[in-house]
Amino acid sequence: MNNKPLILVTNDDGINSPGIEILVKSLSNLGEIIVVAPDTQRSAVSSSLSINKPLRVSKFHKNGSFFGYSVDGTPTDCVKLAISTLLDRKPDLVVSGINHGKNTSINVLYSGTVAGAKEGYLANINSIAISHSSHSLDSDLSYAAEYSQILARKLLNYDSNEILLLNVNVPNLQKELIKGAIFTKLSNAYWKDKYEMRLDPFGNEYYWFAGSYINNSNDLNTDDGAIEANYVSVTALEMNHLNDNFNKNIANYLGFFDEQSNIYRRTK
Repeated sequence: MNNKPLILVTNDDGINSPGIEILVKSLSNLGEIIVVAPDTQRSAVSSSLSINKPLRVSKFHKNGSFFGYSVDGTPTDCVKLAISTLLDRKPDLVVSGINHGKNTSINVLYSGTVAGAKEGYLANINSIAISHSSHSLDSDLSYAAEYSQILARKLLNYDSNEILLLNVNVPNLQKELIKGAIFTKLSNAYWKDKYEMRLDPFGNEYYWFAGSYINNSNDLNTDDGAIEANYVSVTALEMNHLNDNFNKNIANYLGFFDEQSNIYRRTK
């Protein structure tokens, strides 16, 4: 029987990305590491599932050694498949990353990196999504990897019935320039959508997303604000999308809620 903690690692940049390689190295002394990751770039696929095609799994080798399992699917596919089918025991922790590019604010809805961690959370496993602010594949991810290990160790020793989903964003700076870490909320940043119309070599029109990310606040208590001020941002996410107070107001307006008894009711 293996008494080492089992850590499932995934990402959305693909199994051959620099980010997942350095992440695996940083976590290797914490337990048994199993990589199940997309075969290629799957950024911004959110929590999409592959339901109209089979999933093909291949053993992936790097530098002559077995590295993990490559899946021709999304990060959500990878985590679901790993937990339900590929692994012989339930992971103690899921870590998704290290993503090339930050996943702050509204981007947690689009991110495949966050979706991979979210799927672990939905399976009642403490999970971390970690992203680095630079999109460059040549960027220095050493501190992001170091901080991943720090948080992973804490979550492996987290003795609570409450399951955690942490979204972590690390500035594109050398370690000595990072001021620390802040526990943050999501900022109110948004995408100003724009699609450029272009022509393919055959003269057919197609559209390419060219939107701008707009952040009008430097609030240090938000993820974007912390990153801009050279801090690591750590945000606890949850999957309950229900706003109960708002729902009661709407239900009352539609005749579904009795304010006096404070209960929902059926209508005829």
